[in-house]
Amino acid sequence: MKGKRGLIMGVANDHSIAWGIAQTLHKYGAEMAFTYQDEAFGKRLRPLAEGIGAKTVIQCDASKEDDLDRVFAQLKKEWGSIDFLVHAIAFSDKNELKGQYVDTTLANFLTSMHVSCYSFTSVARRAKDMMPNGGSMITLSYLGSERVMPNYNVMGVAKAALEASVRYMAADLGPQNIRVNSISAGPMRTLAGAVIGNARHTFKFTTKASPLGRPVTLEELGNTALYFLSDLSSAVTGENHYVDCGFNVVGMPKKETFDEIANGNGNSGGE
Repeated sequence: MKGKRGLIMGVANDHSIAWGIAQTLHKYGAEMAFTYQDEAFGKRLRPLAEGIGAKTVIQCDASKEDDLDRVFAQLKKEWGSIDFLVHAIAFSDKNELKGQYVDTTLANFLTSMHVSCYSFTSVARRAKDMMPNGGSMITLSYLGSERVMPNYNVMGVAKAALEASVRYMAADLGPQNIRVNSISAGPMRTLAGAVIGNARHTFKFTTKASPLGRPVTLEELGNTALYFLSDLSSAVTGENHYVDCGFNVVGMPKKETFDEIANGNGNSGGE
């Protein structure tokens, strides 16, 4: 990643997947700029960014087109071009991430789709114009896009749309040598995961039922992002890649796994 520059969007704190990605990219020589949604996130992000020598930290609400224009105008002025983009942005009303999907309100459906799906398209449209020599873009998804997961509700629909947009943008941008992929991470103890109803149960079950029997780490997700954002994956685009210790391949866990979880002996975790 030496000599490569890119934008990281979505670091909430030092437990964020986006931060795990940033740490790995920094380790391998990348130069990064960061965005944050509001000042509360900015206060957490600035010390982290300073710790890895990042000089550009910009406030940006990804649902506002004017904010996105301002971010890329600043990057254009400071750098001229970029090589990679990390989109780690999602939002839904936490009160609707419990109970049933059928009760999703129109207002929250539209907000969830805008922030969690369309914002990647909107960002990519601007980023591609700053990648004259090609580049790589990644976003974050989750298994709830393909299978029903408890309380994931409208976010599952938004992530399904996000994965579809990855495929369409991969086709659109391939002729410019720009690759677009998504990483589907297993449940983690992040701010985003904490808003989902009964997150501790989901974390515990998927950890115990996965073939590797453990949760994924930030370092492992960072290593995966390194693969996608570097030349190591130069022939890979339009993919949704699972990093979940194999849980996505499991149709039904073994009986002893159910018994162990039911008896309270499984791995604990959650928010």
